[in-house]
Amino acid sequence: MRRERSTPRPDWRQKIEEQGLVFGTPAMGQDGARPYWDESVHYVFDMAEILSLEADVELLHSMCLEAVDHVVTTERFRDFALPEWCWEQVAASWKRHDAHLYGRFDLRYDGSGPAKLLEYNADTPTTLLEASICQWYWLKDVYGDSQDQWNSLHEKLVARWGEIAADLPRGEVHFCWSQAETTGEDHVTTAYLQETAAEAGLDTVGLAIEQIGWDSALDRFVDLEEAPMSCVCKLYPWEWILGDDFGKHVTRSLPETAWIEPLWKTLLSNKAILAVLWEMYPGHPNLLPASLGDPGLLTEYVRKPLLGREGANVQIVAGAGEPVVQTGGVYGEEGYVYQLFDPLPEFDGYRPALGAWIVGDEAAGLGIRETAGLVTDNGAAFVPHRIPD
Repeated sequence: MRRERSTPRPDWRQKIEEQGLVFGTPAMGQDGARPYWDESVHYVFDMAEILSLEADVELLHSMCLEAVDHVVTTERFRDFALPEWCWEQVAASWKRHDAHLYGRFDLRYDGSGPAKLLEYNADTPTTLLEASICQWYWLKDVYGDSQDQWNSLHEKLVARWGEIAADLPRGEVHFCWSQAETTGEDHVTTAYLQETAAEAGLDTVGLAIEQIGWDSALDRFVDLEEAPMSCVCKLYPWEWILGDDFGKHVTRSLPETAWIEPLWKTLLSNKAILAVLWEMYPGHPNLLPASLGDPGLLTEYVRKPLLGREGANVQIVAGAGEPVVQTGGVYGEEGYVYQLFDPLPEFDGYRPALGAWIVGDEAAGLGIRETAGLVTDNGAAFVPHRIPD
């Protein structure tokens, strides 16, 4: 694993916009702003490293499914700050095996040992278009067929939709994002997912989640045409749904209306799962020690809010036991998980976090975001990767 500099394509900006990457929020570099999509650098891996990462991801995914089963069986919902009224429906969603589509593991990896799980974005993962489409065309434009990439995301998403379609009451899926997300990233990601479902042969409809209606007479969700909604693929967090009266309609609609990601994913998208995994698999080489409520025996740790996003409200304690980083935000009332502080490796002054994708139950690709700081936040840039032939 190494970081290399490269010359950006002269028309790179036009190309990635044509591919759908139209939200241009700048990232932050060491000396100020840098492009969010930055192809002036990239990471190089050998195939042995990729095969090792792929095996790590599929193992972590199977461990996470075991952890969900443990939480449901032992009814540990309170540790996840879930409202009590939804516990029964979360358990029922898991026991029904409600279909899941995809997720992204954020990993620490430096090429010298097993990948370490930082967190699992199992409900509303983004950077999908960048990882699937944009970096693939970068590879072909710059290196032709002489290089490879860990990237079967598009093919696997289309195939997974074909599998899910067999269990849907109707061959139609509504794709929803929130109008409150102003950068456009969620809309772009949702539109791309909609394209993969359409390629799999499903009928698709796109609308903002705020535009979903509830027909109280028929006791069902309807779209802007008053048509019933039998499957909703949402890029909207389960904890926000369950924190709203709207959420009670959602849980009551199950399983007649299918929701993707399914309700049981609210356990995997919650950072409490990190502590549960460490309890179940203490000392596992792909995990970092983690606990709920307090740091326990950890003297250097990262305190993360259970429902935090984009590096918000993260505190890093190291050295003399004093915080060396404290980020702002609106999270934390729900509680915290404490995870061993194992800083990301440094390459040329930047720290890459590996986003390893899973589609269905199969590892599917890699996206990399790098930052000049210790926390991967919304100022991190996306950079591509390649595997020499």
